[in-house]
Order: sequence, then C-alpha cells, then structure tokens
Amino acid sequence: MRRQLRLSIACAATFMVALFGLPLLNYFLPDLMATRVFGFTLTWFILGVLFFPLVWAIAWVFIRRSIALEDAEAAEVEAKKSAEGEREKRGKGAEENSGI
Repeated sequence: MRRQLRLSIACAATFMVALFGLPLLNYFLPDLMATRVFGFTLTWFILGVLFFPLVWAIAWVFIRRSIALEDAEAAEVEAKKSAEGEREKRGKGAEENSGI
C-alpha cells in the first residue's frame, strides 16, 4: 500500500505542477509565454496541444505501474501460500513419522 501511495502522490504532484505551472509561467515570464509557436502563443500551444498528452502520459504511467505493483503483490502472496503449504506438508510428514 505504501508503494501505491507513493505512486499516487508522484502522479498527483506531476499533474499539479503542470496545472499550476502554466499560470505561474504566464505571470513570471509573460514575454516568453507570448512567443508565437505554430501560429499560437506559447501559452495556448502548451494548453491546447501539450497539456492533454501530458495528462494521458501521467495516466498511462500510473496504470502501468499500478498493475505492476498489484502483480508483484499477488506473486508475493502466492509465494507465501506455497511456503506455508510446504511447511504444512513437512509438519504432517513429521507427525506421521512420530506416530501422532
């Protein structure tokens, strides 16, 4: 759960930087943000063209890593079950040998 929380916080922080970064860039660097890129100001280019792919990339990373974390957790649980099963088998064998 801690790994999942760290992943969630990292993805949320990346999104928040993107979300609040654009207004901050407009405020602190108005000349740069007024630069024309492909017929748009840089502000509108970032907002209209780059923002949505960034959000999709954040979501894609989150989903891929979340699935990987869940798979790792499932494998860990399965390994524990197998180890417990082996211990039980050895325990039963020892009981049978001792005449219990």
